[in-house]
Amino acid sequence: MSDERLIAALDFHTMEDVRSLVSVLGDRVGYYKVGMELFYRVGPEAVTWLREQGKHVFLDLKLHDIPNTVAGGLCSLMCLGASMLNVHAGGGYTMMKTSADRLHEEAARLGFVCPKLIAVTVLTSIGQKDWDGLGQALPISDAVVRYAALAKQAGLDGVVASPQEAALIRKACGPDFLIVTPGVRPAGASTDDQSRIATPAAALRAGASHLVIGRPIRAAVDPGAAADAILKEMETV
Repeated sequence: MSDERLIAALDFHTMEDVRSLVSVLGDRVGYYKVGMELFYRVGPEAVTWLREQGKHVFLDLKLHDIPNTVAGGLCSLMCLGASMLNVHAGGGYTMMKTSADRLHEEAARLGFVCPKLIAVTVLTSIGQKDWDGLGQALPISDAVVRYAALAKQAGLDGVVASPQEAALIRKACGPDFLIVTPGVRPAGASTDDQSRIATPAAALRAGASHLVIGRPIRAAVDPGAAADAILKEMETV
């Protein structure tokens, strides 16, 4: 049985690559992330094919626009069958509240199970230098917690955040709030373009509910063995 706390990122350009990795990973992984790189190239097929294989999908498109536009976009995406969708918390309370309300209303109207809706706080690629360059007054960790509290207030199910802020969010937002953490790297793995990272076990201990892991699995010589090692580490938490 797969551990649905693990979300494997399908950062590919082709369905051939998607099918190949999903086949190799088999029953080890039941939850996949489809992001911009894949969705903008192959479109809805990426989500519908994964659903046909019985997999859950986190459709990671990070919507960020005026409230009605984002709400309408989410309602359209919901029809693909993804289990989780996301927006940027930087769009503000009104955007998040409008999006959550409309998504639930449309799901009820259509008789769908409403997907989880989460908000991106501060991208895990952003370090202190970039943060300072944006003219931000609050420390990154304080800003992340503020975004998370706003998302919860707006009726969202959780946030995307660095594992370094997971404990603070868990304390502020309670036990049932989803904390989806990219920037997770097994010990010894390359950090790539991530700045605020942690190992799988450390992220879970800090309060993460889901781990998004891409390159450490995708780029491994043996992706199945890499996934097994990560899942074994997760079992300790």
